[in-house]
Amino acid sequence: MKSDFDIKDKDLIKEKHHPFRKLFFAIILIIILTIIYSRYLGTSGLIVKEYQIKSKNISEAYNGLKIAHFTDFHYGRTTFISELKNLVTDINKTKPDIIIFTGDLIDRDSKLTENEETKISEELKKLNCTYGKYYVEGNHDIKFDKYNEIMTNAGFINLNNSHDVIYNNRGETILISGISTKINNDFLKNIFAEGKNYNYKINIMHYPDYFDDIKTYNYDLVLAGHSHNGQINIPFYGPIIKPIHAQKYYAPHYKIDNTDLYISSGIGVSEYNFRLFNRPSYNLYRLIKK
Repeated sequence: MKSDFDIKDKDLIKEKHHPFRKLFFAIILIIILTIIYSRYLGTSGLIVKEYQIKSKNISEAYNGLKIAHFTDFHYGRTTFISELKNLVTDINKTKPDIIIFTGDLIDRDSKLTENEETKISEELKKLNCTYGKYYVEGNHDIKFDKYNEIMTNAGFINLNNSHDVIYNNRGETILISGISTKINNDFLKNIFAEGKNYNYKINIMHYPDYFDDIKTYNYDLVLAGHSHNGQINIPFYGPIIKPIHAQKYYAPHYKIDNTDLYISSGIGVSEYNFRLFNRPSYNLYRLIKK
């Protein structure tokens, strides 16, 4: 026969364990809700991140020039035609002077129909700007044969290991060069051959860690993608995973000597369909004369 003491003792043990049980289920619930949020809400919507870039190399004529920079769309995972239409509409509202795309338009795991390829090109063609639309390849794009065709049909200029120069009626220049995923510095030597001077110098590329290969050319502005700024970010810690070629440079902005390096967090997702504390976004830069 159990005594009153035995019964009370067991009840006391149950009460001691009860709070731990509650804590355990609370943690499980938080984890489940975080997964649901990062899969569905974290990958949706669109944010524009605006930056003012002040430089003494900006001429009066180019003061206030706007550059829209988007990257890493990864069509076919969490982003499709509807997201592309929203992006195009949003960028056009900013009335940019230059539009830059730094790679990974189509996710390498996606299988596109010919109709989808046409629709993507038609939507990108609707992007409007004053001077020009430029692009380079990303590591996913090199797996997709029609990438260059889609971008060219959309009116973008291919800057893979190439360059373009924007002139105004005063002869003031903006250099825009591009680095492919297979970097080749030889063309840069020709761009910066003796006697060739540019008022403002911009380079675009997919891999941000390639910055160290071009930093001796003293660019004013370098734009990159690939890192997504970390798809999964933990407060006070940062990205959980940093992809190869974005190990050193992965954050939104670095000031290195006289160069501003900006890395856009991108629109889509890669490898895993989650975003946490990192909503889909594109960047808008305003060049301000210092």
